[in-house]
Amino acid sequence: MKKLLIATILSAGIIGSGAAVAGESSSCHFHGKKVAPEETVSSCAFERKELLIMGGKIDPSWERVEQDKIELVDGKKGKEWLVTFTNPAVADKSKAKLYMFFTAPGNFIAANFSGK
Repeated sequence: MKKLLIATILSAGIIGSGAAVAGESSSCHFHGKKVAPEETVSSCAFERKELLIMGGKIDPSWERVEQDKIELVDGKKGKEWLVTFTNPAVADKSKAKLYMFFTAPGNFIAANFSGK
């Protein structure tokens, strides 16, 4: 009986901690097909930019860069949000413009310097 109680408590702790971790990073995860407001996608783009900096994917100089443009474009699977940032401080000018793609509901798809 004691082993069953311990197993139940441990299981509840593991399941509960997983839900807490999932909630921390899911502020920009959306369901459904409703097109997200521009402000929501813009906020998610800034959040994603910070994650790219923290992960070492882009230079820390991108932290101070403001968004250039946000637009709803035709993507491979329908409408997508395209968010662009320009960083004049980057030494490699081929990487001066950062493109981020999001689904119409606001989920992150990809980020690159080519815009494709």
